[in-house]
Amino acid sequence: MQALGEELLNLSSERLESMPLEEELRDAVIMAKGLHNHHGALRRQKQLIGKLMRHADVEPIRAALALQGATGRQEKAVFREAEGWRDRIIAGGRDELATLFEELGYKSEALEDAVNACFAASHDKARREAKRRTFREIHQALARKVQSSADKR
Repeated sequence: MQALGEELLNLSSERLESMPLEEELRDAVIMAKGLHNHHGALRRQKQLIGKLMRHADVEPIRAALALQGATGRQEKAVFREAEGWRDRIIAGGRDELATLFEELGYKSEALEDAVNACFAASHDKARREAKRRTFREIHQALARKVQSSADKR
């Protein structure tokens, strides 16, 4: 139970709020996140979390953690895919952009503008900013695609 409780310590505050936890357990986790292992305080707080976990219904917590893990893996996959597309488009030009639009099923003017800015950049700083903007646009488009696929299920 303590190990399961320790998994909660790795969650962001936003994700922790979405977990099905009793208030006392949630407060204990939040307090532990703010502690440093000064004189064993963090260790004792983790023991308290384990004790509270023994009295909690852990199946909804396990299910929520599994779902959060799957969501995190999916977000990382979208991030890596966006990086790959950015690099392909920068190296391959407009043909690769057309391939991405084909895969997405629509054209994005904002993405097209970002790619054009990248090719038109005359100095390194402008090129880096244009590459970042291109990445953001690709990432948003891919995230929308994944979300619409999930909504259809």
